[in-house]
Amino acid sequence: MLSTIEILILSLVQGVFEFLPVSSSAHLLLISKYFKFNNNSILIDLCLHLGSLIAIVFYFRKDLFNFIKNKNFLIKILIATIPIIIVGYILYETGLINHLRNIKIIAWMSLIFGIILYLSDKTKIKKKIKLNFSNKDAIFFGVLQTLSLIPGVSRSGITITSGRMLGFSRFESAKISFFLSIPTLFAASSLAIFDIYKEGSPDLNFLALISIIFSAFFSYLTIVFFLNFIKKFSLNIFIIYRIIFSLFLLGIIYL
Repeated sequence: MLSTIEILILSLVQGVFEFLPVSSSAHLLLISKYFKFNNNSILIDLCLHLGSLIAIVFYFRKDLFNFIKNKNFLIKILIATIPIIIVGYILYETGLINHLRNIKIIAWMSLIFGIILYLSDKTKIKKKIKLNFSNKDAIFFGVLQTLSLIPGVSRSGITITSGRMLGFSRFESAKISFFLSIPTLFAASSLAIFDIYKEGSPDLNFLALISIIFSAFFSYLTIVFFLNFIKKFSLNIFIIYRIIFSLFLLGIIYL
């Protein structure tokens, strides 16, 4: 069973990396293995994602109210979410998701999709959410977002990559990424809540609650930072980090 300190560390990692294009699941997995945290199940990971969901809903509460009135945009977000919910559910129920949680996959995915993010960021800005976010764009986002189920790809990274490929600005790509995260995180969180209910363990319920609170706090701070950062700077710092991170892991694996 994880300790409160271990939950705090994992919550910090989740909160910081969930919304940055560098893969939170990869960092959660690696840190758990490095520090030998007793986190063999995916349940705590899902609770950490629930904390991130709470943070993003709170931050974008006014925008969400406006978008609820804008049914057209809401439908497109739901369209873009369907693929990852279907694929994610299949991987979770069959246990195949656990076979993807290894360092070699994380290293290669971080490198490959870091390079793809760099190339996509060269696309000229030609679209705006209010004017040009089409059903085809939503499907494109949705299909590519399923790749984020592989640790190392990064949900934030692949959705921002999708936005840049389609010609949205970095800021608007990030904003679409945030809105897409809401139904995705909600689906993952629902699994966590159901599993906690099945387990019925007071200790597990306490740790789950702590992980949600800490994750929500750190996630909120990261959202504020990232949106302010991306208005002024490029994505290069995250791309460089991904490449260094992946080369470090590949060095450990092959050398």
